Amino acid sequence: MRLLNRLCAALATGILLQATASWAVAPATVELVQAPAWVDRAGRTLPLAPGMELKSGDLVRTGDGARAYLMLAEGSRVKLGESARFGLHTRSMEPQKSFRGALDVIAGAFRFTTAKLKKSLARDMAIRVGTATIGIRGTDIWGKTDKDGDLVALLEGRIEITRAGQTTEMSQAMTYYDAPAGKAAEVKSLDPETFARLARQTDIIAGDGAAGAKGKWSILAGSAASQEAALEIYDQVREAGFAARVRPRAVEGGDWRYEVAIRGFASASEAETAAARLKKATELKPVVTR
Repeated sequence: MRLLNRLCAALATGILLQATASWAVAPATVELVQAPAWVDRAGRTLPLAPGMELKSGDLVRTGDGARAYLMLAEGSRVKLGESARFGLHTRSMEPQKSFRGALDVIAGAFRFTTAKLKKSLARDMAIRVGTATIGIRGTDIWGKTDKDGDLVALLEGRIEITRAGQTTEMSQAMTYYDAPAGKAAEVKSLDPETFARLARQTDIIAGDGAAGAKGKWSILAGSAASQEAALEIYDQVREAGFAARVRPRAVEGGDWRYEVAIRGFASASEAETAAARLKKATELKPVVTR
């Protein structure tokens, strides 16, 4: 019975990711994933998947070389770079109309961009980046926190940063707040070349091997004749940070074969890039399919 329940859960994963949207508006939804990435929720760890709805209290984690795009219900986008840890906290009853709460960047690089048509939308939002707290006023910012300190770049709009009891207002585009660990913070000018290097840490570009909700190409991670063997592959893939699904296939003789697949890639080359990362992280021999 336990085996059957697990298989049903594996088969239903894709359906459940979409079904919850019909009766409630989630504070955020996963747009793109360049695996490996996970979400920690209520004591459980799940692989991050395109279309997945995020809840208040979720902690999103990305692995080495990973990226993720998250869309807030009110229209803003959050981009996460590799080795990031990002928390979502909100008390909004209607998050599609206004966001009330905090985005917590615990580690790694991020970019937050307000939707152009919704800059005037009411928000009571703070972004915590390491030791600094940013008040958002409809803007585009890039930031990062690590052992060396915190950095927040203002690309457009206006922000208010509070750190160690001191508040700094920033309204000039292409400037950044540099706060080294254990030292006083300074506002400095940001040149385009430096920003281009920073932006690449959070941007997903063609060829990176990201998966989305509409991609037609898949990775076949493995297949098995028994449910138990298929679930072993399924668990291995998901623990590595890739969102897998189990799909049964009828074979000659009236038997079934269970395939473990990762879907959502826009092209064969995107799937091949992701398959190479999966192969490196596991002992599997994934194959690109359509």
